[in-house]
Amino acid sequence: MPKHYLFYIEQPYSFAILRPLQNAIRANGDVVKWFLKGKDVNSSSLAAGEVELLSVEDVKAFNPRAVFVPGNVVPDFFPGAKVQVFHGLEYKKKGHFGIRGFFDLYCTHGPITTAPFKQLAQKHGYFSVIETGWPKLDPYFDYTKQENEKPVILYAPTFSPNLTSLEALHAQIKQLAESGKYRVQLKFHPKTKQQWQQMYIELETISDFEIAGNDNLIPLIQQADVVISDTSSAVDESLLIGKPVITFNNHQPQDALINITDASKLSEAVEQALNLSHAQSERIEQYIQQVHPYRDGKSAERILAATETVIAAGLKRKPLNLLRRYKIRKALNYMKIK
Repeated sequence: MPKHYLFYIEQPYSFAILRPLQNAIRANGDVVKWFLKGKDVNSSSLAAGEVELLSVEDVKAFNPRAVFVPGNVVPDFFPGAKVQVFHGLEYKKKGHFGIRGFFDLYCTHGPITTAPFKQLAQKHGYFSVIETGWPKLDPYFDYTKQENEKPVILYAPTFSPNLTSLEALHAQIKQLAESGKYRVQLKFHPKTKQQWQQMYIELETISDFEIAGNDNLIPLIQQADVVISDTSSAVDESLLIGKPVITFNNHQPQDALINITDASKLSEAVEQALNLSHAQSERIEQYIQQVHPYRDGKSAERILAATETVIAAGLKRKPLNLLRRYKIRKALNYMKIK
């Protein structure tokens, strides 16, 4: 009999994270359905053949074996093991190692996140941590980069007011686009403030500037020659595909990055990135081994195997977490005890 699995999502970027996992589930002859919560996601983003469950009762009738979640919360009253797969690779952001009492399993991406989560597992005692890699990256290691007419610069800043470079780099991004030397693409985070988006929408009159509408950042990274960011998951996603990355005021700049603290140095940094030294390439490789060493495209399969391991061992009782449980019940208009 086919196993049932559920994807619980609240943000549009979750589709790209979970679809490789959906492919692995279907390849096993099993069934997956989606539960979309909140105003930021809707059924229009579902692909052909993807099925949405519309109510808590639908979920209970479907009775999933496990619920996979890129976000931080999941209804505790949904059936099945609760599995955190994470919405990004940016472990430096505040809250990445926050334990909220919802999950039975954390599927980590590499040694740099596995070790801290295993320490937390020992402390809390009710969840497991298994290193699997990130499913979003599975389709993207085997590709042929197209030859760009001129170097493509992808600007992928975060939305966080304390970390974003959108205001600080506006003049420099405009200058790069106007130079005629590069093609500049901008990918906004879905949560970016409208006022910041408007600043860059006004640059679309420049022929070498484009705002990308694709929900999935990875194909844009693949075809870029250089990526510019700040403190965002785009940083690690780009490095893992072998792209040189320039950051502005990165929260914890590591050797693999070309980090600048003076916006006027951006143009110089772009030229450095386009002519990457052997030493810098080696530093990128060393970082990959710590953040996400898996390049076989099989992270989804490892997540399914890890889930089965945890289920077979038996799920442990999680904290009562009454306030968070109440809030999610209220949000879903579900106040039943069971």
